[in-house]
Amino acid sequence: MTSRIHPSALVHPGARIADDVEVGPYSVVGADVEIGQGSWIGPHVVIDGHVRIGRRNRIFQFASVGAAPQDKKYKGEPTRVEIGDDNTIRECVTINRGTVQDTGVTRIGNDNWIMAYVHFAHDCEVGNKTIFANCTQLAGHVIVEDWVIFGATTLVHQFVRIGAHAFTGMGSFISQDVPPYVMAAGHMASPHGINSEGLRRRGFSAPTIQAIKRAYRTLYRSGLSLEDAKRELEAQAHGCPEIKPLLEFLARSQRGIIR
Repeated sequence: MTSRIHPSALVHPGARIADDVEVGPYSVVGADVEIGQGSWIGPHVVIDGHVRIGRRNRIFQFASVGAAPQDKKYKGEPTRVEIGDDNTIRECVTINRGTVQDTGVTRIGNDNWIMAYVHFAHDCEVGNKTIFANCTQLAGHVIVEDWVIFGATTLVHQFVRIGAHAFTGMGSFISQDVPPYVMAAGHMASPHGINSEGLRRRGFSAPTIQAIKRAYRTLYRSGLSLEDAKRELEAQAHGCPEIKPLLEFLARSQRGIIR
């Protein structure tokens, strides 16, 4: 293990690091850190606190993973960061650990592409195969489902949920939940159709995309109240299972959806 750790790196003896993990110059790895096989930690990275990092992750210079949450209620509790496999975390990304007021964990799934200067506040939960363009900022307790793409400098309010396959435009401010498949943009963000190009790239059939477009029109263009739109979407889901995640999302929404 030591042959892959630069002599200038400070790695606590208590850290659990797989034998093939590389740690670059001047990086700091704390006592309660676990890093899985095949991972690469660049120079000047700080990983501290209770942090578990999976396999084949790449963390670039000046990233900070596991620092105390930026929450005045935090009193030093042993909360955590958990990161899955195959993630790319670019320069100056900050990932704060959770708080006891929530689950106590900030969690990132697998195969996510996280560009420079992205911030994940305490208790965020990020799924799989997402893309965060530069300077995207998540406030505390945000949930991001699979396959979401964030345009650069997107700002997400605390407790917001972003549904699977959603897409945000550059510079968007998201203060309410964004349903699955929906493209959101603006300040404040409003809906602008569905992410049809992304769905095509992920293998959704043309009839399925048309059904999702119809569901979008029902939710946003029909003039129906939200409750009436839900009932119409339930009928549409019988012919298209991909509508069910949209219905489930609407049932879970706490902040209300962008309209």
